[in-house]
Amino acid sequence: MLKLLLLGCLAAYTVAEPTVYFKEYFTDGDEWESRWSNSKSKNDFGKFVLTAGKFYNDPEQDKGLQTSQDARFYALSTSFDKFSNKDKTLVVQFSIKHEQSIDCGGGYVKLFPSTVEPEKMTGDSEYNIMFGPDICGPGTKKVHVIFQYKGKNLLINKDIRCKDDEATHVYTLIVKPDNTYEVLIDNTKAQSGSLEEDWDFLPAKEIKDPDAKKPEDWDEREKIPDPEDEKPEGWDKPEHIPDPDASQPEDWDPEMDGEWEPPMIDNPEYQGEWTPKQIDNPNYSGKWVHPMIANPEYSADDQLYAYEDFGLLGLDLWQVKSGSIFDNFLITDDPELAKTECENILSTTVKGEKKMRDEHEEEEKKKREAEAKENDDNDEDDDDEDDDDMGELEDVNFIYISAFNCR
Repeated sequence: MLKLLLLGCLAAYTVAEPTVYFKEYFTDGDEWESRWSNSKSKNDFGKFVLTAGKFYNDPEQDKGLQTSQDARFYALSTSFDKFSNKDKTLVVQFSIKHEQSIDCGGGYVKLFPSTVEPEKMTGDSEYNIMFGPDICGPGTKKVHVIFQYKGKNLLINKDIRCKDDEATHVYTLIVKPDNTYEVLIDNTKAQSGSLEEDWDFLPAKEIKDPDAKKPEDWDEREKIPDPEDEKPEGWDKPEHIPDPDASQPEDWDPEMDGEWEPPMIDNPEYQGEWTPKQIDNPNYSGKWVHPMIANPEYSADDQLYAYEDFGLLGLDLWQVKSGSIFDNFLITDDPELAKTECENILSTTVKGEKKMRDEHEEEEKKKREAEAKENDDNDEDDDDEDDDDMGELEDVNFIYISAFNCR
């Protein structure tokens, strides 16, 4: 019995063991160059460099790939063993730090099938999923979540705002076998829901009945003019009348100026256009609603989440101003593993770089204050010298005036 229990526990442990399909934290220096490949489809792609940036917790452990040239397209990728997420949860996670205070550029990743060759990757290469932040001016600061489905790239119908500061942030996409998803930023939920509801994977379940038409005698008027209401006598008064107090100027010459007419003024008795009062429409039929029918083109798909082939991760993007650092790539089937990894990044890298940035800003503040004080002291010295000069000038003038008077 004990043996069976132990076997059961071992089986449960084996099932719960997470699968890591890909992990890249750039902790082995320049060895990354043997795993990542630049596309050769163009000869002017931007260059990535390995660096921890200006602020970090550990100068080696916090290194990542940084865009280094302004106004460039970038096309870098790395391959891994082919896998399918069918019947499994898919988790895609990475960190990005926009050190350049980015104003326009991508910060996302693309997951391609294994059939895409790294050296031939282009912006037109068919991918499975595109995920991550994209910034273009103050109006576009979003997190892209794009799925490829039957040859079409489908954008999410919801808005997910990305981070636009200069700190490291961790982005996580979780796609589940029940066709639901979650997007996390720094382990905090930014959006979640149903794939079918939040993307246009499928046609609408229902459509308006093409054979249905509103009956000709259908009356949607809730109120109608009262047919028995009559306009009161004397209602119709002109809106404007000649000014009764106006008189022809004494110098008015009919031959030269024409026939004089008094100016027009608002008529105080004008009541506006008369309209009959409104009453309830006895024939009111309500608002007509077009009947819906099942869409014959709709077919449920419980495999929206699934892809048969993942094999390449790429950084295919454009940046006006370079400086973004990509790091901590993780593709797994275990959200808890990703959560733990993210917590570690937040408690080490993010916390450490903030401490270093705060210390740097404090030092810069002290320098500015010292420079300002030095400038104030110099100004005071200049004022003292001016006072001394004025005193000497007054002494000279006194001597000159005295000598003049003596003469």
